[in-house]
Amino acid sequence: MLRIAVQAKGRLYEETMTMLEESSIKIESGKRTLLIPAKNFPVEILYLRDDDIPQAVASGIADVGVVGENEFVERKEDADIIKRLDFSKCRLSLAIPKAVDYKGLDWFEGKKIATSYPGILKDFLKKNHINAETHIITGSVEIAPGIGLADCIFDIVSSGGTLVSNNLKEVEVVMYSEALMIGNKNLTGEKREILNELLFRFDSYKNAEGKKYIILNIPNDKIDEVCKILPGMKAPTVTPLVKEGWSSLHSVIAEKTFWDIISQLKGLGAEGILVVPIEKMIL
Repeated sequence: MLRIAVQAKGRLYEETMTMLEESSIKIESGKRTLLIPAKNFPVEILYLRDDDIPQAVASGIADVGVVGENEFVERKEDADIIKRLDFSKCRLSLAIPKAVDYKGLDWFEGKKIATSYPGILKDFLKKNHINAETHIITGSVEIAPGIGLADCIFDIVSSGGTLVSNNLKEVEVVMYSEALMIGNKNLTGEKREILNELLFRFDSYKNAEGKKYIILNIPNDKIDEVCKILPGMKAPTVTPLVKEGWSSLHSVIAEKTFWDIISQLKGLGAEGILVVPIEKMIL
């Protein structure tokens, strides 16, 4: 049995649970239940605060965990980064009052900076030879300048909307963050086998994300031009049709370019275009 530490609520919870669900791992949530085994896969989910996950994994309370890179770097626990999960992306930035005329890092010299990430901030200030005071806040960091607790803040930024609503502006990005899967350094061989299967399922789900499977009929003399538009995973699959001079072509396209590609295909004479969602994709 592999124990996975997962954030009990907040930014990472929903996307982590979606990833498990899309990997066909059935987890029944129970009220106030901290440890829940999966019904159809040898894993159990341990729900924790996000800032407790790095220590839980490093100490062996959990075998692996899904945690924000910002928390992992801040806690400095001795665990391995197993995989970058490509969701819950954000950045840790310095932000100052909107009205301030900012001309560079020297502005922070002697200032009081409010943050929930004193470790990362301290390292950044030391690297840039800035002498500033750190004021640790565990709640709503962005309100600190407005109520006189600090001159500026160092905090997570996603869309930037919270900064704007508090009359702040982002001036320096210190690090980028995303969800990580971290692991205990002493996993047994059996647990590593379970982990490998889990990662294989995650990859199959992520590979299919934002992709569509497309099938179309095309005149044979247009196949080369269509293949330039639809490269597929390696190359499109082309199958001759009973109708002479025509073939069926199969490929995978990114959803974000879907309509542009469809227009080009129709312009080349494609007919009977069928677009199918992809649930999983194994490369």
